[in-house]
Amino acid sequence: MRDTLRQKVIEICDKKMLAKGDTVGVSFYAFFANKNDDPALLMEAATWWIQTHRLDHFEKALKIKQMVQAGL
Repeated sequence: MRDTLRQKVIEICDKKMLAKGDTVGVSFYAFFANKNDDPALLMEAATWWIQTHRLDHFEKALKIKQMVQAGL
């Protein structure tokens, strides 16, 4: 996962957890606007989420942040 995406994932997870607590769930769509302005980046996130780690559609933001910070 490229560094810009890692930083964005951590930032979004932090914002969601700050607003709704550590148990808030996110999907990989949370890291993108409601328009498909960067399909390659969206596919990179989807591949990491679905194919590489076989995550459910919604996962805890804390779990995703920890995975990204660990370089998984």
